[in-house]
Amino acid sequence: MKKLKNKVALVLGSIKGIGKSIGLALAKKGMNVALNYFDWEESLDDLKKDFADENYNHIIIQTNLLDTEAIHTLIKKVTDHFGRLDILINNIERGGWPVVHGPYVKEQWDLEFSTTLRAKQWVFDAALPHLKNSGDGCVINLSSIAGIVGRSGPASYIFNDGYAAANRGISQLTETWARIAAPHVRVNEIMLGFVETRHAEKTRGWGLLTSEQKQALINHTLLKRTGIIDDVVKAVLFLIQDATFMTGSVLRLDGGYVLGGETVEPMPDGVL
Repeated sequence: MKKLKNKVALVLGSIKGIGKSIGLALAKKGMNVALNYFDWEESLDDLKKDFADENYNHIIIQTNLLDTEAIHTLIKKVTDHFGRLDILINNIERGGWPVVHGPYVKEQWDLEFSTTLRAKQWVFDAALPHLKNSGDGCVINLSSIAGIVGRSGPASYIFNDGYAAANRGISQLTETWARIAAPHVRVNEIMLGFVETRHAEKTRGWGLLTSEQKQALINHTLLKRTGIIDDVVKAVLFLIQDATFMTGSVLRLDGGYVLGGETVEPMPDGVL
């Protein structure tokens, strides 16, 4: 198990939900944490309080990651402040729900694709030299099973086409980056299913689904539940601390949704 004390992590999308919880978990391990956000400023005071209450060593930075020039400034702020960068949690996305947004307009498609896929590329590109200098760098891309199932079945109300296409691209980047970054940086991916703050109970879109639509999603999930934030945090810690021989891999954290809710019939007697 790797020691994390005094290492430096940059966590994107950290103002609330999964990103904030990952940042808190890393800080609790003794890491120095840079927390980047752009919108949802109504949650900023809670973020500041959660980190200040425990006196964690951190900085909070506001950056529009769709501005590629601003990305270099973000990385410089982190490395100037902490002197290094060891871990990148590439947790940035924008997913439009069909049940929320209805038919596509061009601006929504572009926003989903540029946030979910393009921004990840340029953050990785700017961070890579510092991650290599660490000698023991780690990148974790957060993605969605939308890249596999798309707008189909019970997920048809939840995953838009642009978001699904962008998430399929993330896995390609994960493999390419693992080759580029080796041997001193590991790059892996956590592909999320329906997690409470991402496409599940604590989101606006979930409340627009009928009880039958929600139940169909649960029925299609082998473990018969949606995920909680702690499921994601534990997977992140595993990849950072324990998975020291893993790179270029995708860890699917979906409760078995991709496999579907199909049962396995008993083995027949046969005819021989």
